[in-house]
Amino acid sequence: QVQLVESGGGLVQPGGSLRLSCAASGNIFSIYAMAWYRQAPGKQRDLVAQITNAGSTHYADSVKGRFTISRDNAKSTMYLQMDSLKPEGTAVYYCNANDPTENYWGQGTQVTVSA
Repeated sequence: QVQLVESGGGLVQPGGSLRLSCAASGNIFSIYAMAWYRQAPGKQRDLVAQITNAGSTHYADSVKGRFTISRDNAKSTMYLQMDSLKPEGTAVYYCNANDPTENYWGQGTQVTVSA
């Protein structure tokens, strides 16, 4: 089992920045990829960015050049640096992790981009 806890959400003005964190615990050595998803009110949950154990990254087109995903294996923590935030970035952001048998989710953290 893996437990994921997100933090770092909040209210930010358009053009501002936030850094989300996802702390993993439990059987973390089985994880081969981690990701951030987001879900806006009334919409489906969409992939924002993904990072593998090898360090390969993938971004949704809507956040390329503005968001950066990273991980600190020593701290068992994944990050999402979000710059130049837009109002359409308002959503609950979820941490996700995959091991060979299961797909794990955190509880989510709210990000609101508004003037």
